[in-house]
Amino acid sequence: MAAAYASFDLAPATRAGGVLANGELQAHRDFVDFIIDGRPLLYRLADLDAVSPLASDVPPAIFTAQVRGLLLEAPAPLADDRHIIYGCPECEDLACGAVTAVIERDPTDPDDVIWRDFAWQTDRRVDLPLNGYHGMGPFRFRGAEYRAALHRLVEGTAPARRRVLLIGDRVAVLARLAAALRTIGIGADITRDAAHVPADELRAYGAVAFGASVPAAERTLVRATFDHAGLTVTYVDGLAPIVPLLVAQVEHALDTAQAGRRRLTHLSSAGGDAGVDVASTCRVRLLAYRLDRLRRTRTHEVFDGVLGPGHHRIPLDGDVRGGRSFLVARTTDSVLVAPSVR
Repeated sequence: MAAAYASFDLAPATRAGGVLANGELQAHRDFVDFIIDGRPLLYRLADLDAVSPLASDVPPAIFTAQVRGLLLEAPAPLADDRHIIYGCPECEDLACGAVTAVIERDPTDPDDVIWRDFAWQTDRRVDLPLNGYHGMGPFRFRGAEYRAALHRLVEGTAPARRRVLLIGDRVAVLARLAAALRTIGIGADITRDAAHVPADELRAYGAVAFGASVPAAERTLVRATFDHAGLTVTYVDGLAPIVPLLVAQVEHALDTAQAGRRRLTHLSSAGGDAGVDVASTCRVRLLAYRLDRLRRTRTHEVFDGVLGPGHHRIPLDGDVRGGRSFLVARTTDSVLVAPSVR
Protein backbone atom coordinates (compact mmCIF):
# COMPACT_ATOMS: atom_id res chain seq x y z
CA MET A 1 0.00 0.00 0.00
CA ALA A 2 1.32 3.45 -0.90
CA ALA A 3 2.18 5.80 1.96
CA ALA A 4 -0.35 8.49 2.87
CA TYR A 5 0.21 11.89 1.33
CA ALA A 6 2.01 14.64 3.24
CA SER A 7 1.50 18.30 2.38
CA PHE A 8 4.46 20.23 0.97
CA ASP A 9 5.15 23.95 1.09
CA LEU A 10 8.01 26.42 1.46
CA ALA A 11 8.50 29.35 3.84
CA PRO A 12 11.18 31.96 4.61
CA ALA A 13 13.48 31.04 7.50
CA THR A 14 16.53 32.51 9.18
CA ARG A 15 19.67 31.18 10.77
CA ALA A 16 20.33 33.94 13.27
CA GLY A 17 23.79 35.44 13.25
CA GLY A 18 25.39 37.58 15.90
CA VAL A 19 28.32 38.30 18.16
CA LEU A 20 28.57 35.46 20.66
CA ALA A 21 29.65 35.71 24.28
CA ASN A 22 33.16 34.47 23.48
CA GLY A 23 33.59 37.10 20.76
CA GLU A 24 33.10 34.69 17.86
CA LEU A 25 30.93 35.79 14.96
CA GLN A 26 28.06 33.67 13.69
CA ALA A 27 26.94 34.29 10.10
CA HIS A 28 23.40 35.43 9.39
CA ARG A 29 21.72 33.28 6.70
CA ASP A 30 18.29 33.73 5.15
CA PHE A 31 16.94 30.61 3.47
CA VAL A 32 13.76 28.82 2.48
CA ASP A 33 12.67 25.94 4.69
CA PHE A 34 10.58 22.92 3.78
CA ILE A 35 7.13 22.86 5.41
CA ILE A 36 5.78 19.32 5.66
CA ASP A 37 2.31 18.80 7.06
CA GLY A 38 2.31 22.42 8.20
CA ARG A 39 5.54 22.19 10.24
CA PRO A 40 9.13 23.14 9.32
CA LEU A 41 11.08 19.99 8.59
CA LEU A 42 14.07 21.46 10.45
CA TYR A 43 12.08 21.34 13.69
CA ARG A 44 11.97 17.54 13.50
CA LEU A 45 15.76 17.58 13.89
CA ALA A 46 15.75 19.10 17.40
CA ASP A 47 18.71 21.46 17.78
CA LEU A 48 20.40 21.12 14.40
CA ASP A 49 22.16 24.33 13.34
CA ALA A 50 21.80 24.15 9.57
CA VAL A 51 20.23 25.79 6.52
CA SER A 52 18.61 24.39 3.40
CA PRO A 53 20.39 24.71 0.03
CA LEU A 54 17.78 27.34 -0.89
CA ALA A 55 19.66 30.25 0.66
CA SER A 56 19.14 33.85 -0.44
CA ASP A 57 22.84 34.64 -0.67
CA VAL A 58 23.79 31.99 -3.22
CA PRO A 59 24.17 33.09 -6.86
CA PRO A 60 20.94 32.87 -8.88
CA ALA A 61 22.30 30.16 -11.18
CA ILE A 62 23.21 27.95 -8.23
CA PHE A 63 19.87 28.65 -6.55
CA THR A 64 18.02 27.61 -9.72
CA ALA A 65 20.19 24.48 -10.00
CA GLN A 66 19.24 23.50 -6.45
CA VAL A 67 15.53 23.89 -7.28
CA ARG A 68 15.94 21.85 -10.47
CA GLY A 69 17.55 19.10 -8.43
CA LEU A 70 14.60 19.01 -6.02
CA LEU A 71 12.29 18.89 -9.05
CA LEU A 72 14.25 15.87 -10.33
CA GLU A 73 15.11 17.80 -13.47
CA ALA A 74 18.85 17.42 -12.77
CA PRO A 75 20.97 14.56 -11.41
CA ALA A 76 21.30 14.19 -7.64
CA PRO A 77 24.53 15.77 -6.32
CA LEU A 78 25.38 12.73 -4.18
CA ALA A 79 25.56 9.02 -4.83
CA ASP A 80 22.46 6.80 -4.61
CA ASP A 81 20.09 9.64 -5.63
CA ARG A 82 20.74 11.50 -2.40
CA HIS A 83 20.13 15.23 -2.09
CA ILE A 84 21.31 17.66 0.59
CA ILE A 85 18.31 18.82 2.62
CA TYR A 86 20.23 20.83 5.26
CA GLY A 87 23.91 21.75 5.38
CA CYS A 88 26.45 23.73 7.39
CA PRO A 89 25.40 27.41 7.65
CA GLU A 90 28.99 28.66 7.73
CA CYS A 91 30.70 26.84 4.85
CA GLU A 92 28.20 24.35 3.36
CA ASP A 93 30.97 21.75 3.19
CA LEU A 94 29.74 18.15 3.28
CA ALA A 95 32.64 17.33 5.59
CA CYS A 96 30.95 19.43 8.29
CA GLY A 97 27.94 17.15 8.04
CA ALA A 98 24.63 17.43 6.25
CA VAL A 99 21.15 15.97 6.40
CA THR A 100 20.53 14.11 3.15
CA ALA A 101 17.67 12.08 1.74
CA VAL A 102 16.76 10.09 -1.34
CA ILE A 103 14.37 12.05 -3.56
CA GLU A 104 12.64 9.97 -6.22
CA ARG A 105 9.46 9.54 -8.18
CA ASP A 106 6.86 7.34 -6.55
CA PRO A 107 7.15 3.92 -8.25
CA THR A 108 3.39 3.42 -7.89
CA ASP A 109 2.57 6.81 -9.43
CA PRO A 110 5.48 8.58 -11.20
CA ASP A 111 3.68 11.91 -10.98
CA ASP A 112 4.21 11.96 -7.20
CA VAL A 113 7.49 12.49 -5.31
CA ILE A 114 8.92 10.65 -2.30
CA TRP A 115 11.54 11.78 0.20
CA ARG A 116 12.98 8.84 2.14
CA ASP A 117 16.00 7.44 4.01
CA PHE A 118 16.99 10.62 5.82
CA ALA A 119 20.52 10.44 7.23
CA TRP A 120 23.41 12.45 8.65
CA GLN A 121 26.16 12.36 6.03
CA THR A 122 29.80 13.50 6.08
CA ASP A 123 31.16 11.70 3.01
CA ARG A 124 30.08 10.78 -0.49
CA ARG A 125 28.47 7.60 0.83
CA VAL A 126 26.14 7.30 3.82
CA ASP A 127 25.98 4.58 6.47
CA LEU A 128 22.19 4.39 6.75
CA PRO A 129 21.98 1.83 9.61
CA LEU A 130 24.42 3.88 11.71
CA ASN A 131 23.54 7.45 10.77
CA GLY A 132 19.98 7.26 9.48
CA TYR A 133 17.17 9.32 11.00
CA HIS A 134 15.06 6.29 11.76
CA GLY A 135 11.39 7.12 12.12
CA MET A 136 11.54 10.21 9.89
CA GLY A 137 9.57 9.74 6.68
CA PRO A 138 9.12 8.53 4.09
CA PHE A 139 7.11 11.51 2.90
CA ARG A 140 4.96 11.16 -0.20
CA PHE A 141 3.96 14.41 -1.90
CA ARG A 142 1.35 15.06 -4.55
CA GLY A 143 3.33 15.94 -7.65
CA ALA A 144 1.30 18.99 -8.66
CA GLU A 145 1.50 20.56 -5.18
CA TYR A 146 5.22 19.77 -4.86
CA ARG A 147 6.18 21.21 -8.24
CA ALA A 148 3.96 24.29 -7.88
CA ALA A 149 5.65 25.29 -4.60
CA LEU A 150 9.13 24.98 -6.10
CA HIS A 151 8.22 26.77 -9.31
CA ARG A 152 6.76 29.69 -7.31
CA LEU A 153 10.07 29.92 -5.50
CA VAL A 154 12.01 30.51 -8.72
CA GLU A 155 9.43 32.71 -10.41
CA GLY A 156 8.23 34.98 -7.66
CA THR A 157 10.48 35.12 -4.60
CA ALA A 158 12.15 38.48 -4.02
CA PRO A 159 15.48 38.50 -2.20
CA ALA A 160 15.36 39.36 1.48
CA ARG A 161 16.39 42.92 2.35
CA ARG A 162 19.37 42.17 4.56
CA ARG A 163 20.54 45.75 5.02
CA VAL A 164 19.99 48.18 7.85
CA LEU A 165 20.25 51.97 8.00
CA LEU A 166 21.93 53.20 11.20
CA ILE A 167 21.10 56.66 12.54
CA GLY A 168 22.66 58.20 15.62
CA ASP A 169 25.17 60.59 17.19
CA ARG A 170 27.71 58.11 18.57
CA VAL A 171 29.70 57.57 15.40
CA ALA A 172 32.23 55.24 17.02
CA VAL A 173 29.49 52.92 18.29
CA LEU A 174 27.72 52.99 14.93
CA ALA A 175 30.96 52.20 13.11
CA ARG A 176 31.62 49.19 15.36
CA LEU A 177 28.02 48.06 14.96
CA ALA A 178 28.19 48.36 11.17
CA ALA A 179 31.44 46.39 11.09
CA ALA A 180 29.96 43.62 13.25
CA LEU A 181 26.82 43.42 11.11
CA ARG A 182 28.79 43.29 7.87
CA THR A 183 30.98 40.53 9.26
CA ILE A 184 27.95 38.28 9.86
CA GLY A 185 26.47 39.05 6.45
CA ILE A 186 24.16 42.01 7.08
CA GLY A 187 24.80 45.20 5.13
CA ALA A 188 24.83 48.43 7.15
CA ASP A 189 25.06 52.12 6.28
CA ILE A 190 25.31 55.15 8.57
CA THR A 191 23.55 58.47 8.02
CA ARG A 192 21.92 61.37 9.87
CA ASP A 193 19.72 62.49 6.98
CA ALA A 194 17.62 60.00 5.01
CA ALA A 195 15.48 62.70 3.38
CA HIS A 196 17.71 63.01 0.31
CA VAL A 197 18.38 59.28 -0.20
CA PRO A 198 16.79 58.14 -3.52
CA ALA A 199 13.84 55.78 -3.18
CA ASP A 200 15.70 53.08 -5.13
CA GLU A 201 18.38 53.09 -2.46
CA LEU A 202 15.87 53.12 0.39
CA ARG A 203 14.38 49.89 -1.00
CA ALA A 204 17.56 48.07 -0.04
CA TYR A 205 16.83 48.45 3.68
CA GLY A 206 14.80 46.04 5.73
CA ALA A 207 15.30 47.94 8.99
CA VAL A 208 16.25 51.33 10.41
CA ALA A 209 18.04 51.48 13.77
CA PHE A 210 17.98 54.66 15.85
CA GLY A 211 20.50 55.51 18.53
CA ALA A 212 19.07 56.46 21.91
CA SER A 213 20.09 60.12 21.43
CA VAL A 214 18.17 60.66 18.16
CA PRO A 215 15.36 63.15 18.87
CA ALA A 216 11.76 62.18 18.26
CA ALA A 217 11.40 64.83 15.54
CA GLU A 218 14.26 63.29 13.52
CA ARG A 219 12.78 59.81 13.91
CA THR A 220 9.47 61.13 12.60
CA LEU A 221 11.18 62.63 9.54
CA VAL A 222 12.92 59.35 8.75
CA ARG A 223 9.66 57.43 9.03
CA ALA A 224 7.98 59.97 6.76
CA THR A 225 10.75 59.53 4.17
CA PHE A 226 10.16 55.79 3.98
CA ASP A 227 6.38 56.24 3.99
CA HIS A 228 6.61 58.73 1.13
CA ALA A 229 8.60 56.16 -0.86
CA GLY A 230 5.89 53.58 -0.18
CA LEU A 231 8.26 51.33 1.77
CA THR A 232 7.63 49.30 4.90
CA VAL A 233 10.60 48.70 7.16
CA THR A 234 11.11 47.68 10.77
CA TYR A 235 12.27 50.43 13.13
CA VAL A 236 14.65 49.59 15.97
CA ASP A 237 15.15 51.79 19.03
CA GLY A 238 18.62 50.98 20.31
CA LEU A 239 18.50 49.98 23.97
CA ALA A 240 22.11 50.79 24.88
CA PRO A 241 25.49 51.43 23.18
CA ILE A 242 26.43 47.75 23.50
CA VAL A 243 27.37 46.30 20.11
CA PRO A 244 26.33 42.63 20.69
CA LEU A 245 23.00 43.82 22.08
CA LEU A 246 22.38 46.11 19.10
CA VAL A 247 23.34 43.31 16.69
CA ALA A 248 20.72 41.11 18.36
CA GLN A 249 18.08 43.84 18.00
CA VAL A 250 18.85 44.20 14.28
CA GLU A 251 18.79 40.42 13.81
CA HIS A 252 15.33 40.29 15.35
CA ALA A 253 14.13 43.19 13.20
CA LEU A 254 15.24 41.44 10.00
CA ASP A 255 13.64 38.11 10.93
CA THR A 256 11.14 37.35 8.16
CA ALA A 257 9.78 34.08 9.56
CA GLN A 258 6.15 33.96 10.58
CA ALA A 259 5.52 33.96 14.32
CA GLY A 260 4.22 30.38 14.25
CA ARG A 261 7.43 29.16 12.64
CA ARG A 262 9.96 30.27 15.22
CA ARG A 263 11.33 28.09 17.96
CA LEU A 264 11.82 30.96 20.39
CA THR A 265 8.53 32.84 20.75
CA HIS A 266 8.81 35.06 23.84
CA LEU A 267 11.36 36.53 26.26
CA SER A 268 10.59 38.57 29.35
CA SER A 269 12.01 39.44 32.76
CA ALA A 270 10.06 39.84 36.00
CA GLY A 271 10.40 38.99 39.66
CA GLY A 272 14.05 38.05 39.39
CA ASP A 273 13.43 35.45 36.66
CA ALA A 274 13.65 35.35 32.89
CA GLY A 275 10.62 33.95 31.10
CA VAL A 276 11.35 31.98 27.92
CA ASP A 277 8.70 30.45 25.65
CA VAL A 278 9.83 27.70 23.27
CA ALA A 279 7.75 26.20 20.45
CA SER A 280 9.81 23.05 19.90
CA THR A 281 12.78 21.38 21.59
CA CYS A 282 15.96 23.34 20.99
CA ARG A 283 19.10 24.70 22.56
CA VAL A 284 18.61 28.13 24.14
CA ARG A 285 21.44 30.46 25.10
CA LEU A 286 20.56 33.33 27.42
CA LEU A 287 23.06 36.15 27.88
CA ALA A 288 22.89 39.32 29.93
CA TYR A 289 24.65 42.56 28.98
CA ARG A 290 25.11 45.67 31.09
CA LEU A 291 27.22 48.80 31.29
CA ASP A 292 29.29 49.25 34.43
CA ARG A 293 29.99 52.62 36.07
CA LEU A 294 32.79 53.28 33.59
CA ARG A 295 30.43 52.41 30.71
CA ARG A 296 32.31 49.23 29.93
CA THR A 297 30.30 46.29 28.60
CA ARG A 298 29.89 43.35 30.96
CA THR A 299 28.61 40.02 29.66
CA HIS A 300 27.12 37.28 31.80
CA GLU A 301 25.99 33.85 30.59
CA VAL A 302 22.71 33.10 32.34
CA PHE A 303 21.75 29.80 30.72
CA ASP A 304 22.88 27.45 27.95
CA GLY A 305 20.93 24.24 27.53
CA VAL A 306 18.18 22.36 25.74
CA LEU A 307 14.59 23.30 26.58
CA GLY A 308 11.42 21.48 25.62
CA PRO A 309 8.24 23.10 24.31
CA GLY A 310 6.43 25.42 26.71
CA HIS A 311 7.11 28.24 29.16
CA HIS A 312 10.30 28.20 31.27
CA ARG A 313 11.41 30.34 34.22
CA ILE A 314 15.17 30.87 34.53
CA PRO A 315 16.52 32.53 37.70
CA LEU A 316 18.60 35.67 37.31
CA ASP A 317 21.35 36.41 39.80
CA GLY A 318 21.99 39.78 41.41
CA ASP A 319 24.44 40.94 38.72
CA VAL A 320 21.72 40.69 36.10
CA ARG A 321 18.54 41.88 37.80
CA GLY A 322 17.61 45.52 37.40
CA GLY A 323 19.81 48.48 36.53
CA ARG A 324 20.97 48.84 32.94
CA SER A 325 20.95 45.13 32.14
CA PHE A 326 19.51 43.52 29.02
CA LEU A 327 18.77 39.92 28.12
CA VAL A 328 19.44 38.29 24.76
CA ALA A 329 18.03 34.81 24.06
CA ARG A 330 19.22 32.86 21.05
CA THR A 331 18.27 29.68 19.24
CA THR A 332 19.58 28.61 15.86
CA ASP A 333 16.74 30.40 14.06
CA SER A 334 15.81 33.39 16.18
CA VAL A 335 16.95 36.08 18.60
CA LEU A 336 14.92 37.98 21.19
CA VAL A 337 15.91 40.93 23.39
CA ALA A 338 14.37 42.19 26.64
CA PRO A 339 15.37 44.60 29.43
CA SER A 340 16.12 42.97 32.76
CA VAL A 341 13.73 44.26 35.44
CA ARG A 342 13.46 43.62 39.15
